[in-house]
Amino acid sequence: MALAHDDLWPRAGDWPAASAVDGLLDLALVGVPTWRTSLSPTGARATPGAIRDALRRYSPTLIEGPVDLNALRIADAGDIPEPDGIVGEALVRERVAELAARSRLVVALGGDNSATYATAEGAAATGLITIDAHHDLRDGVSNGAPVRRLIEGGLDPARIVQIGIADFANSAAYARRAAEYGITVVPLEAVRQRGAADVLEQALSVAGSSAESRVHLDVDVDVCDRSVAPGCPASVPGGLAAWELRALVRAAASDPRLVSADIVEVDATADAPDGRTVRLAALCVLELIAGLAVRE
Repeated sequence: MALAHDDLWPRAGDWPAASAVDGLLDLALVGVPTWRTSLSPTGARATPGAIRDALRRYSPTLIEGPVDLNALRIADAGDIPEPDGIVGEALVRERVAELAARSRLVVALGGDNSATYATAEGAAATGLITIDAHHDLRDGVSNGAPVRRLIEGGLDPARIVQIGIADFANSAAYARRAAEYGITVVPLEAVRQRGAADVLEQALSVAGSSAESRVHLDVDVDVCDRSVAPGCPASVPGGLAAWELRALVRAAASDPRLVSADIVEVDATADAPDGRTVRLAALCVLELIAGLAVRE
């Protein structure tokens, strides 16, 4: 069904191609449709396009002010074809590095969680914050391994914070591995008790311990309750509410130490008929832009 047109109600998502915009950007989008090493069957490669379509359902306006997010310099670099494997990951690193050199914030649209590995490396991240029910410290190469791979690639685990780690979603062995690495873990219930502002203040102090820090944010939507994220293969009942995820994402993006982010683990082909999971992912894109807009 075609969306209604109103000259006084602009839509989000109608951003120019990065190749058509000269100079520096506030935010660059890039699709990283990883899927080949997923531990669960997934159609996540269809998700970047679905998020772009869903963005047009929303206005790029913050009501307080109001603030028009379209006033920022935002561009879309399209999708990286075949981003899985050694060659694909090299392409992701190269493209993200190019975009990071000319943007205040690079946002990768996944794809499964394996996209985090090459995206964070391409952005030259020195710190990592994950909003995720899972540790992602598995052995091997998969969507369950990006955090371990980043550590083995040189990322200091003392600068990693994992927010939303859930009961019944991780093994004791990987929980012990996180502790042995020295990763800061904020369990799901602690997020609810403390609130987004307090949790992100701690996370940024750990992951971005200096003004020169470059922090990457991994937004794994399966941290959310299955009622709002049925399109995430690993989401479970009792996860974060949609508003809680959105508050965490905006709080993270409001800090200038955040230079890159990814939104992952949404399978657009398995979503509810109303597209609620993809729509939430699109709102996370807008929350990142909103945080960027209010940076001091």
